Amino acid sequence: MKFSFFTRNIMQWYRFSARDLPWRKTRDPYKIWISEVMLQQTTVKAVIPYYLRWIKQYPNAQSVARASLQTILKSWQGLGYYSRAKNIHAATKVICHQFAGKFPNDREAIRTLPGLGPYTTGAVLSIAFDKREPIIDANVRRVVMRQLKISGKANSTQDRKIVEFLLQVMPQRNNRIFNQSLMELGALICRSKNPLCLLCPVRKSCLAYKDGVVDIIPEPKMQVIKNVNIAIAVIKHKGKYFFQKRPAKGLFADLWEFPGGKIEKREIPEKALIREVREEIGIEIEIEKRLSNVTQFYTQFKADLHIWICRPKTLPSIDKFHKWLKIDDLNRFPMPSGTVKIIEMLKNLS
Repeated sequence: MKFSFFTRNIMQWYRFSARDLPWRKTRDPYKIWISEVMLQQTTVKAVIPYYLRWIKQYPNAQSVARASLQTILKSWQGLGYYSRAKNIHAATKVICHQFAGKFPNDREAIRTLPGLGPYTTGAVLSIAFDKREPIIDANVRRVVMRQLKISGKANSTQDRKIVEFLLQVMPQRNNRIFNQSLMELGALICRSKNPLCLLCPVRKSCLAYKDGVVDIIPEPKMQVIKNVNIAIAVIKHKGKYFFQKRPAKGLFADLWEFPGGKIEKREIPEKALIREVREEIGIEIEIEKRLSNVTQFYTQFKADLHIWICRPKTLPSIDKFHKWLKIDDLNRFPMPSGTVKIIEMLKNLS
C-alpha cells in the first residue's frame, strides 16, 4: 500500500471536489459539533436547512442552554432521533457550567459531555482543533475496507484494522482536511452502491478494485422493514384538539401526539381505536369521520396511520401531559413527523 500516494491524492482531490457545505466554513467547535450530530442517520441535503436555522436561532452553546427542552425539541422537529437534541441540550449546560461556555479541546473532557461518543469526539477534535484523531463513520469504514480488501460486514468489528491503517496514513498537520477527505470520498465516489471507481483518486491503491470485488465489500446489509398499523384518534371538542405528551424515555420521547396505538392482528381498526383511547386516557369516544391514511417511514419500520375524527363522550383529565390545543397553538409543541402530517391534513380541511 502506497500510503504517501493515498494521503496526497485524497487530500488533493478534496480541495478541488468537496461540496460547499455551511459547516465547512467554520472552525467553531460548537457549530461543527451540531453539524456532526445532525448528520448522524440523516442525509446532507436534509440537514442543511435545519443546520442553518439552528445556528441562526442558537449561535452558541449558551443560547441552547438557556432554552427550554420543549423549545429545543420543537427546533429539532423533523430530524428524528430526538434523544440527540436532548443530549445537545444537556451537553450545553455542562459546557456552560464546567467549561465557562467554551467547547473543550481535550478528549477526556469532551467524553464527559452527554451524547458525545468516540466518533463525534474525534470529529470535533480533528476538524475544529486539527488534532491527529482517527474518525470512523460508515463512509470511512467502506473506503478503508475496500482499500485493504477487508471482507465482512461494515461494523465495529473491523475498526481495529481500520484505525491501524488510518494511523499510518494520517498526516501530522491538516488532519482536519484528511478526515473530511475520507468521509467525502465515501459519500461521493466510494459509494455503497454503484461506486464511481473510474473517478476515484486512490483506485490504484485499492485492493478491492484491483481484484474486482468492490461490489461485495463491505458485505451488503439485509435490512428488514417492519410494517405496523396504528389507529389515531383526533379528538375534537369546542374547536380544540386533544394531545398527550409521550414519556421521557423510549420512542418519540417528550413529543406531543394524538392518542392512539397499534392495531393488533385480526383486530378491527375502529375497535382498536376505541380500545387504545380507553387504555391511554380512560374515556369513551364516538367516531364521527374517517380521514385519509398517512404513511410514515422510520428507520426500522413503516407506520400506516389510520385516522378518525372523534368526539369525547366524557372529557379526559387535563394536566401538564394532556392538553386541549387550538391548531394555531401547535407550532409551539414538538411532534413526530406523522403527527405533523395529520395536522397539515386538518388545516387543509378547515
